Amino acid sequence: MQMLRTMIAAACAMSAAAFLAHVPEAGAQAGGSSAGSAPVYTPPQRGAPSRRVGGSSRGAGDALPAVMILAPDHVGLTTSESPSLYWYLSKPTTVRVEVTLVDEKGETPLIEYAIEKADGPAVHRVDLAKHNIKLKPNVDYQWSISVVPNPSERSNDVMAGGVVKRVAVPDAVRRAPGASKGELARLSASQGLWYDAIALYSELIEQSPKSAELRRQRAALLQQVGLKEIAEFDLRASR
Repeated sequence: MQMLRTMIAAACAMSAAAFLAHVPEAGAQAGGSSAGSAPVYTPPQRGAPSRRVGGSSRGAGDALPAVMILAPDHVGLTTSESPSLYWYLSKPTTVRVEVTLVDEKGETPLIEYAIEKADGPAVHRVDLAKHNIKLKPNVDYQWSISVVPNPSERSNDVMAGGVVKRVAVPDAVRRAPGASKGELARLSASQGLWYDAIALYSELIEQSPKSAELRRQRAALLQQVGLKEIAEFDLRASR
């Protein structure tokens, strides 16, 4: 755990402005939302220090897959008490993959479990509700995914991490109780609720994995926060 906290802290010390790339126009959004441009993510705070750790293999060549989290480079927001978190693996692996969630004190992991075999390229889900985890309001929680080739030498890990925080439901979302998942995903993105928007799009994709439009909608959000490799994965799947 000390090694994990040190790695995250070192990456967080590097300041980076939120990356907002231009995204192409998309057609009518599946799930009942209005037609028009791709969904637009409005960050809650621009120019904040980076809180996302990348997933490069640190010189291991092609031996290990890249691992990335579907998260912005700043504190990502959710209104859910037990949100779903999503991560990406560039290729299948039988190397141990560890999932960890800690609160701002970082003393004891709230989640710490291993996956012995993971598919890829694929987007995977961490279901906090399944693990009976409930986030407290306005608390920063660090979560990470690590590919661990040698448990005795953790400096060789391929790790990606970020931060999630639970906030109150914005009035704009509260006033849309009858919105479809697609409409709510777009609205959540515009209100800065990154994890809610990504979870809604991901749930829709799980329900309709062959929907090119849903893939393009999620890819648009991923491009806006600099997650180009995962966006390309979705765009390839949409063709």
